[in-house]
Amino acid sequence: MENKASKFKIYILDVLFLAFLFSIDRTIKHFIVDKLKDHPDFSVIPGILDLHYLENTGAAFGILKNQRAFFLMVTIIMLIAIIFLIWSFPPKKKYIAAHLFLIFISSGAIGNMTDRILNGFVVDYIYLSFINFPVFNVADIYVTIGTIGIAILLIFFYKEDDLNFLRFKEKKIRELH
Repeated sequence: MENKASKFKIYILDVLFLAFLFSIDRTIKHFIVDKLKDHPDFSVIPGILDLHYLENTGAAFGILKNQRAFFLMVTIIMLIAIIFLIWSFPPKKKYIAAHLFLIFISSGAIGNMTDRILNGFVVDYIYLSFINFPVFNVADIYVTIGTIGIAILLIFFYKEDDLNFLRFKEKKIRELH
């Protein structure tokens, strides 16, 4: 019973963290639309960081423009996979970081998906002018942080045995013999 209670507590914390990150993304995007749409850029750090309103109908770097249905489908599939992973994690401390990083990815994906559903485009606004980097948003930062974090965990922290809970087919076959 302790296991179920622990898992339930972890799921509640996951949902609360996701809601917190999502609300930050939505609040900033509303502020940007209100203050920057149809207005000139705002220089936060001259020559380095500008706020630049952009309606992005594509993905990172503007690729795959006007492929809204594709992005929605990919996002939904990705979110289902993340839910499966989170549901599968044993309630152990060593998986808390993975939960956090997957929630970062999920909140960023949901934030940009919400834009696509409501607007038909994603609101981007962070522009690193010193390197002429493509305009992005907080949701993109979440996805980047989560992806890098998961990669670091998989490369440096988790051993193969730590991921055995994902081998459901192999486990079922062994149980049958």
